[in-house]
Amino acid sequence: MAILDYIGLGRQTPAAKDESNSPVRALPASWYTSEEMYQLERRAIFSKRWMLITHRARLDQAGDYLKFDIAGYEFVLCRDRKGEINGFHNVCRHRAFPVVESQQGTAKIFACKYHGWSYGLDGRLAKAPKYDELENFDKGQNGLFPIHVRVDACGFVWVNLDGNKTPEVPWEEDFDGVDTQKRYMVYNFDDYVLDHEYRLDGAYNWKILADNFNECYHCPTAHPDIPTLADIETHDVAGIDGYITHQSIPTEEQKRLGMAIASTYFFPNVSISVLPHFIMLQRFLPHGPKSSSMHYQIFRNKHSSEADFQRIHQLYAKVVAEDKNLCELAQKNLNAGVFVNGQMHPRLEKGPLYFQQRAREAIKQHVAQEKAARREIWPAQQRLPGDAAAAVSKEDVDLCSGLACRSDQAGQAGLEW
Repeated sequence: MAILDYIGLGRQTPAAKDESNSPVRALPASWYTSEEMYQLERRAIFSKRWMLITHRARLDQAGDYLKFDIAGYEFVLCRDRKGEINGFHNVCRHRAFPVVESQQGTAKIFACKYHGWSYGLDGRLAKAPKYDELENFDKGQNGLFPIHVRVDACGFVWVNLDGNKTPEVPWEEDFDGVDTQKRYMVYNFDDYVLDHEYRLDGAYNWKILADNFNECYHCPTAHPDIPTLADIETHDVAGIDGYITHQSIPTEEQKRLGMAIASTYFFPNVSISVLPHFIMLQRFLPHGPKSSSMHYQIFRNKHSSEADFQRIHQLYAKVVAEDKNLCELAQKNLNAGVFVNGQMHPRLEKGPLYFQQRAREAIKQHVAQEKAARREIWPAQQRLPGDAAAAVSKEDVDLCSGLACRSDQAGQAGLEW
């Protein structure tokens, strides 16, 4: 069976004209279990879409850095001496060794512990031992591979791993105005400081987490404490370009306790819940088709009391632990091979339906590009310079690609083109 047929992209089925009052079929289980789909997501989503990562408050001083990993792409964010936040892949330009070991810290320079190459805070090559003896070695062409970085109006830091000089997907295409939405105008985000981080690892696909977060249909059954945080009866979501807003009308008691919530999901894999005393930045990070981790950055308002902060933090910690259990049990049944897909409620589950449509569109668009090119397209991949040495490298790359194509034609698993 061709992989495109297996994951539902081989043939196009016209959508119903009006499903607003009818159940809607969800993405099939294969999208949550297939290794081929996961690799396609790495190409189509995680290496070319803008992703929210953290807040600039965590990179306060020159030399402060943070290391991240998303779907196998490891990168570093760092504030340089000019105050700019730079990003680069954690890959030495010499022999691909990781340059940064610690998850966070402060550095004057980044030194590779393999052969001693070192780089400045802006990613530029500072020293390559013995290479000054060689002709035609251009230090300017051998800095760390840069990634695109944007700091929005609220101070949140975004990255795009697209290796092109200009990303294929502009930030504004998905998120124009998200950082100036009216709900955010009552908050001074500089009043919040990181309290702590934690992570929960689980045996589930990252999209199950996204589906779960973007509806509260399950809340009355699975989260007995939710009514303390939000009014379930007035809860609603709205999909706008690349994000999904969650809103409900807080009760007077919830207002008094500082539980008026401004929650937003940012495609593909991040949500932020903003409250007067507390911010939770939640990232869903895939490690494979059936394993992910939930990473939490918990910020507290520096003007809030310990009691106000802990009241909200403990409630959220309980809810996310409950969600982890829900996702693991659902994934277990997806893996078994019985379930194909279910029918989702067009109103109560319009959040996950919108998320799934965004994922479907991103995948289909990239598949079309790969079909046209008759090869896999990895947007985050290094771009070779146009010199003679690079031409030799291209011949080597093409040789290996040819072997892969012949392997596919011989009947081994692979993409149909």
